Amino acid sequence: MNKLVLAVSALAVSAVSASAADLAARPYTKAPPLVVVAAYDWSGFYIGANGGGAWSRKCWDINPFTINTFFVPPTNVSGSEGCHTASGATAGGQIGYRWQSASWVFGVEAQGNWADLRGSNLSQNVFFAGTGIANRSRIDAIGLFTGQVGYSWNNVLLYVKGGAAVAHDKYDSFLTTAFGGQLPGFVASRGDETRWGGVVGVGGEYAFTQNWSLALEYDHLFMGSRDVAMVYDPALFVPALVNHSDRIRQDIDMVTLRLNYRFGGPVIAKY
Repeated sequence: MNKLVLAVSALAVSAVSASAADLAARPYTKAPPLVVVAAYDWSGFYIGANGGGAWSRKCWDINPFTINTFFVPPTNVSGSEGCHTASGATAGGQIGYRWQSASWVFGVEAQGNWADLRGSNLSQNVFFAGTGIANRSRIDAIGLFTGQVGYSWNNVLLYVKGGAAVAHDKYDSFLTTAFGGQLPGFVASRGDETRWGGVVGVGGEYAFTQNWSLALEYDHLFMGSRDVAMVYDPALFVPALVNHSDRIRQDIDMVTLRLNYRFGGPVIAKY
C-alpha cells in the first residue's frame, strides 16, 4: 500500500513540475520600431524665374470714321481688317505663398514677364485693298495675379490657377514693298494700350530638393476686345482728317518652364 501511495505522489510531483516548466516566462523581445515616412510640405513663401513661349491671336476691325484728305474725297471707312498671330519668347519671374492642408495646397502668386510677341497681316479692308497697308502687333510685357488650388502626392504637385492678367500692346500700320516688307519711313499710324483681362492655367510641379522645385505651366489669357486709338504720322497725313480707332480682339496663350525656391518649411514626418 505504501508503495502505491509513493508511486502516485511521484507521478503528481512530475505533473506539477511539467506544468510549471510550461508556464515559464517567454524571452523578452522589443516591439518593431515605427516606420517613419518623410512627407514634403509645400507651405511657405517662394520666388522663382520662368521662360518659354507665347502666342496671341489678334483680329482688327476699323470703327466707322470718315477719311478726308487732299488726295482722297470724303469716304466712310469701316469693317474688318483681318487677323494675325503674334508669337515669340517670354521670360520673367514670380513670387508667391502656399499653405498645405492634408494633401491639398492653396496659394497666391504674382508674375511679371518680358515678352517679344510679334505678328502682322495685310489689311483685308475693302478701302485699303491693293494699297499694301499692313497691320502689325507687338506685346512687350505680361503680368498675372492669381490664386491656386492644387493636390499633392508628397513632392509632386498638380494645380490649377485663375485670376487677373495684364498686357502691354503696341500697334502700327505701315506701307509694304512689292516683296511684303516694310517700306522704309512709311509707318502710317501708331497706337498702344495696357489691357486687363482674365487668366486660367494648369501646371505640374516637382520638388527635387527640400527647397527647389521645377514646374511646367500653361496659361490662357482672356483679353477681350478694346478700342485702340490709331494716330497717323503728321509727316504723311493731316492727323485731324484721318485719325481713328480700331476694335482689336485678342487672347494670349503661354507655356513656361519655371524654377522656384521655397523658403524654410521643414519636411513633415508621417507615421
